[in-house]
Amino acid sequence: MRFHSLIFPFCVWLATCQLTQAQKSSGTNSKLKSQAIQDIQAKHDAYKKIALQIWGYAEVGYKEKESSALLQKTLADNGFKVEAGVAEIPTAFVATYGSGKPVIGILAEFDALPGLAQDSVPEKKPIAGKNAGHGCGHHLFGTASVATGIELKQLIEQKKFTGTIKVFGTPAEEGGSGKVYMVRAGLFTDVDAVIHWHPGAANAVSMGSSLSNISAKFRFTGLSAHAAASPERGRSALDGVEAMDNMVNMMREHIPSATRIHYVITSGGKAPNVVPDFAEVYYYVRHPNREVVREVFERVVKAANGAAMGTETKVEYEITGGVYEMLNNNVLADVMYKNLNTVGGVAYTAKEVEFAKKLQTSFTYTVPPVDQAAKVEPLTEDKEGMGGSTDVADVSWTVPTIGISTATWVPGTPAHSWQAVACGGTDIGAKGMIVAAKTMALTAIDLFTTPALLQKAKDEFAKARGSNFQYTPLVGNRKPALNYRD
Repeated sequence: MRFHSLIFPFCVWLATCQLTQAQKSSGTNSKLKSQAIQDIQAKHDAYKKIALQIWGYAEVGYKEKESSALLQKTLADNGFKVEAGVAEIPTAFVATYGSGKPVIGILAEFDALPGLAQDSVPEKKPIAGKNAGHGCGHHLFGTASVATGIELKQLIEQKKFTGTIKVFGTPAEEGGSGKVYMVRAGLFTDVDAVIHWHPGAANAVSMGSSLSNISAKFRFTGLSAHAAASPERGRSALDGVEAMDNMVNMMREHIPSATRIHYVITSGGKAPNVVPDFAEVYYYVRHPNREVVREVFERVVKAANGAAMGTETKVEYEITGGVYEMLNNNVLADVMYKNLNTVGGVAYTAKEVEFAKKLQTSFTYTVPPVDQAAKVEPLTEDKEGMGGSTDVADVSWTVPTIGISTATWVPGTPAHSWQAVACGGTDIGAKGMIVAAKTMALTAIDLFTTPALLQKAKDEFAKARGSNFQYTPLVGNRKPALNYRD
């Protein structure tokens, strides 16, 4: 009885100490977060300038020489140790500051999309002499991530907390699977958690899964001949491509309904009166489950081989990219959602409202109200997989990972559109970028200062991934496809 009477006061004392410590930690974090918000906001113009430079460069995957160099220089000038050319990718880098645990990673993308050159105006106006444009807002992505890293570096330098911050410069997200090679090279092995974001038309924590994806180029070789004088001597490589496409299109009836298959003919001959001796078709195969993607892709390969046999041509293929589906982390999502609500959405000026409404007239569907950009969407989880694919997914199967999207585009704007490119070159895009930088910084502060939170996220990650999981990249052992945009 006496033992119990002693234990009870001790438990009360211990609980009180833990509560007091949590309150102190919360109070300290509140001050750090206020400082981070103010610091990042004060550098709005400087970070906007960097983002617009990259918007102007508009370099496609693995060709982002100037974009990568600018972000590397910005980090180096702010005290980071930068290792360039990692994972056999000239434009990939890892910038590090600090020492010891925890190690928090920030992902930074910076590649543009071909065929989307567009001025920063609310009507379609391609930029003369240019081809590519930032239709997915990666110029904002990379810049905000660098801004986050610099703010965390300053807090470590000021001895507000200890640990290591790593900013990962990740090229060629758009179909090049840059992060896959970085994961394969072991660059995330010592990282405790990874934070990322993505430009969008709304403010939300990214708790949707994504589609696993294998992309490949199928190249057919035939025999040239005069298409009118001696067609019997020719064997059309284009016939091989078209036969393959027809078979794949018929196959759509007999594959899981969640599968997505898209292709473009990248080379089909030069003149109608010459039987093409070379033709190429570029395929994407997607599904919410990577094993289904593997199976369907093998059937696409069979269609290619059958097409070659039937047209008496030859075919070979090259896998240019392959990514997993996203592995979500609820613990990290809850933390990031709270921080996103603390930061809030994007408020438009009267001039920006005018821009937004004019741009919305270019859409052929019902659009959300302009003021939706100022709101934060509810936190929901979609385990079935959203419409896109991302190489962030491979990172998420390697280390606990969480991200957000912010309203860098006018509400209703789809990614990979001229409208997204236009928004990305304005203050609308820059404001959303700053929201992302602040939210990532606040989330990282929680992870640096709350070991129990980080451990909880790791426990969920380990359970979700499973004890028997072994990472096998969908790109196999090939080297990075540095010329996949050629």
